[in-house]
Amino acid sequence: MKSTVIGDPDPQLDDCSSSDGGLVAMSGRNVGDLLNAKDIAWGWFQGGFRPTEIKDGKAVCGAKSTNLAGSVVADYSPHHEPFQYYPQTTNPHHLPPSSPDMIGRTDQANHQYDLGDFFEVLGGGRLPAVSFVKAKKYQDGHAGYSNPIDEQAFLVALVNAVETSPAWKDTAIVVAYDDSDGWYDHVMPPILKGSAVAEIDALNGPGRCGNIGLTGYPGRCGYGARLPLLVISPYARVNFVDHALTDQTSILRFVEDNWSLGRLGDQSYDELAGPLDAMFDFEHPTAHAITLDAKTGEMTR
Repeated sequence: MKSTVIGDPDPQLDDCSSSDGGLVAMSGRNVGDLLNAKDIAWGWFQGGFRPTEIKDGKAVCGAKSTNLAGSVVADYSPHHEPFQYYPQTTNPHHLPPSSPDMIGRTDQANHQYDLGDFFEVLGGGRLPAVSFVKAKKYQDGHAGYSNPIDEQAFLVALVNAVETSPAWKDTAIVVAYDDSDGWYDHVMPPILKGSAVAEIDALNGPGRCGNIGLTGYPGRCGYGARLPLLVISPYARVNFVDHALTDQTSILRFVEDNWSLGRLGDQSYDELAGPLDAMFDFEHPTAHAITLDAKTGEMTR
């Protein structure tokens, strides 16, 4: 039986998960498997992943931060860590890398790291070929506990650090957003997959999302609401807006194509995703690094 996760249950394979909203483990391949098969260094770096203590053999993710509005917010969100749902890529006890040189390689951390590890390898010139970076909750832009200014501070600090590092000349930063919580606009997207499931029919009304037939996955009515997607790179086209239809899995397709990984298969959206190619000019790169002020967003140079 094929099924789809709806809502925000935490990963079953994570010590820091809460069972309040249910726990889920997933099967099948993810992009980490494709990268491992080609021996490509990669890592997921997330704020708050490093445990504050080990209690009864389990990690405790107790770190918290205060957002601009004065609210205290837990740093780590288990359901924002996709690789913790899969047995083959999970790091259930939040073990650190066995050494800084092993960040990006398979060891006890299993490619899952704290955000601080990203800046350590960036400063040491050892950034993995593919790095997924997730802010602490108070800076991740979700409207319930974050805000655009805290989010801006994170993005600016990250981009400035990369642009002033040796890695910049070979890097493409792709900034993507989650389709939730209300920071996006009102334009209705095209529907690519039918999905006769009551929970998903809330997108555009009961019975309006078609029928998946007998072989598809339920609950995949999409695309969702229109979202920003930014490319920051020496190879990015300057003052350019791409009008092609893309989605979050266009990033997955870019990674797959750049390292000849192949597709995930099993009806994954990377097979339908529009490419990001038009956003780049790899033959004549002209984009210069521009650092910003984290508070105002204005250029500093």
